[in-house]
Amino acid sequence: MRKLKAMKRHCLASVRLLPTLLLGACGGGLAYAIHMPLPWLLGALIVTTVLSLGGARLQAPTTSRKAVLVIIGVMLGTAFTADMGGDIALWATSLTIMLVSTAVMMMVSVWMSRRIAGNSIDTAAYAGMPGGVSTVILMASETDADLRVVGLTHAVRILVVLLAIPVILHVIGHVSLQAPAITLAQWFSFPDFADALLLIGAGVIGYWLGRLLRLPNPLLFGPVLASAMLHITGTSDASVPPFIVAFAQVLIGVSVGVRFAGTSLAAVGFNLLIAFAQALVLLLTAFVAAWTAHLITGYSAAAALLAYMPGGAPELSLVALSLGIEPAFVTSHHLLRITVLILLTPMLVAWMKRLHRA
Repeated sequence: MRKLKAMKRHCLASVRLLPTLLLGACGGGLAYAIHMPLPWLLGALIVTTVLSLGGARLQAPTTSRKAVLVIIGVMLGTAFTADMGGDIALWATSLTIMLVSTAVMMMVSVWMSRRIAGNSIDTAAYAGMPGGVSTVILMASETDADLRVVGLTHAVRILVVLLAIPVILHVIGHVSLQAPAITLAQWFSFPDFADALLLIGAGVIGYWLGRLLRLPNPLLFGPVLASAMLHITGTSDASVPPFIVAFAQVLIGVSVGVRFAGTSLAAVGFNLLIAFAQALVLLLTAFVAAWTAHLITGYSAAAALLAYMPGGAPELSLVALSLGIEPAFVTSHHLLRITVLILLTPMLVAWMKRLHRA
């Protein structure tokens, strides 16, 4: 009986989600038609954000988002190849620069939230984490943090980052932001049956592996590892059909946009302003760090920028995959960043509280 009720709830949630997905798909389709950069992601994002801020009550993806995270993980794993071993030394240098820039971002955003916005230590720390929004909110819920401020800050940061990507990459140059012309046959080009089974298996086993290894966001990073092993070992060279990539972009765009549902600009105006200012400062920090890494390692500034931008990992990794900007490089950096933040943030909070009491 309990299982039947759970299934009924899932079915009802899926039905309620259909109008939201349809709006997102229409926004993505319009953006694609007018040749907007990252059309399916940004079109869905802009439409649902505007409607949410306008008072529309849009259903947020839950189960479907989890399934799409697994799909994105499998897609990202296809970017790993056997000839990546020679890049380890340069990757280590870039990862070090990323960790340093993450520390700077954390200090600046916590300071702004604590000193300018006047938030508590718990709220400032978890709102200031530059990435891992889903895990961060779960961690913050076990503390005295103001979850409304934490959620709003992360939502605004992701929104600003995604909207800024086309502008910044255009300034950097050397990257095509336009969607390539694809025939109808290419849109629905599936891998053969054996490869399709391998990709599905990578998703299922990867999710189990992610939970076993206690990876941050196991729905995403577990399938990344499983799919990467298939492609590094040469077991498979299959990729995911373009229409699934487009659907993933629409759902991720919608997931960000509906986070602003029920947001009263009058009630959260000051926190919204602080969150926007934080996002801009973190973007500037990421840009400086990415350009430094580009000069030192020779990696493209665009790849470094997507790797160093302050999350979320699914959104930025999907952007890297969609634009063909070294998705394996970008995904690896976000995995390390989130892991380090999850491990160190509780210790940082405890230290700040001891310092405050002293």
